Amino acid sequence: MRGRRQGDLGRRFRGESRHKVDSKGRVSIPAMFRRVLEASDPNWTEGLTPELVIVYGDHRRSYLECYTIEAIEEVDAKIDRMPRGSMQRKMLQRLFHGQSFPTNVDETGRIVLPAKLRAKIGLEGEAFFIAAGDTFQIWKPETYETEELTRTEEWLDAFDKDFDPLELLDAAPEE
Repeated sequence: MRGRRQGDLGRRFRGESRHKVDSKGRVSIPAMFRRVLEASDPNWTEGLTPELVIVYGDHRRSYLECYTIEAIEEVDAKIDRMPRGSMQRKMLQRLFHGQSFPTNVDETGRIVLPAKLRAKIGLEGEAFFIAAGDTFQIWKPETYETEELTRTEEWLDAFDKDFDPLELLDAAPEE
């Protein structure tokens, strides 16, 4: 784990942004996201382009989840610990191995989203990127605004008006 102290959680993606998608499916990755991809790719060195894995998943998913190499290796290790032949292992392998697209960021900071992935989420002229800890998501902007933003607002509205989401951290289980 290059550049980290033992026990650190590693770098996290933070923020959100919109970027144009060209007719070939090329889209720029936010610069801060590229730094996290580099730091979380054990094979990356100066002059190389960082790798990532895009998981497009099942029919219920309306976004693309982009995993750093370290994050997807953690998922793979957990799947590998499951009993061979179990339905859960088979399904998770299908969702995370079969329904995924390994790629890398090119020298100009872009990735190419294949037509299949763009069609799955209805992505056309613009992509919305949002951080999700050790992953980030790519959405069609309108879908994010109508689905995910609404879900977040509904979740918050279920709490008292003076509720602070930081209160939930005190209830989180310790590892």
